[in-house]
Amino acid sequence: MSIPAFDTTLSYSTYTQPPNPSWTYGQKVDATPAGKEWLEGESAGWKVYNTAETDKIDLYKLLISGVVPRPIAFVSTISEDGIENLAPFSWFNTVTNYPPVISFAVNHSAPGRLKDTATNLKNGQGFTVNIISEAFVENANATAIDAPRDFDEWTLSGLTKEKCVQIRASRVKESAFSMECELYKAIDITHPVTGEHNNTLILAHVKYIHVRKDVLTEKGVIDLAKFKPVARLGDISYARVGDAYRIARPSWAQDEEKIQEALTTHASL
Repeated sequence: MSIPAFDTTLSYSTYTQPPNPSWTYGQKVDATPAGKEWLEGESAGWKVYNTAETDKIDLYKLLISGVVPRPIAFVSTISEDGIENLAPFSWFNTVTNYPPVISFAVNHSAPGRLKDTATNLKNGQGFTVNIISEAFVENANATAIDAPRDFDEWTLSGLTKEKCVQIRASRVKESAFSMECELYKAIDITHPVTGEHNNTLILAHVKYIHVRKDVLTEKGVIDLAKFKPVARLGDISYARVGDAYRIARPSWAQDEEKIQEALTTHASL
């Protein structure tokens, strides 16, 4: 199947209002045309998956295509023998800001057989987690190859090793946002029924963050239009972050009167 070429002319717009800026507390989804159209999909019914009876490959496909979009942890590690490894992981997110802890999961190539990354993560030499941007997504994707054990994926990525402040592993110089990490905790995930050990959850303590100055705003946050981060979808699909919209965080102290009024109004309809 032929698909269109990547649109390099797409420009990131400024932030917009949310899809339904007139929304009020307690308002039903079908109050807007878009909401009504969305709810019409329920007429097709639901398919329920019993995870205990679903094939593990089908379950994998379902989860990675349903829990989207996901950030990607581009992880650089180093073995005790000094062999460096580079690999992307999309079971990834932040955990806490103080202490700064992030998490990502490593799926093993076979039950009980650790990938190079999982082995290296536990050797106490530290590792880096780098964020992927559009300009080098193909380079990063190449490191997902099922290369032989102890093969240095840096050699085929075309990416540049850059020294870190504290740890031996290199950070990716092309990444505009890189984190030097130490292992906080490694949790081996075993199947509660079969006892299979197929995954390791990594909790990483972020010690240093390297941010390119050109992607920082005056407020000290990352400029999405300049950063151009890449998100992981299902199958072999990735996504760019397009239009962003802003929704204010609700405050009970500020909105209590408005909430009571709105709920009373909706209850009377």
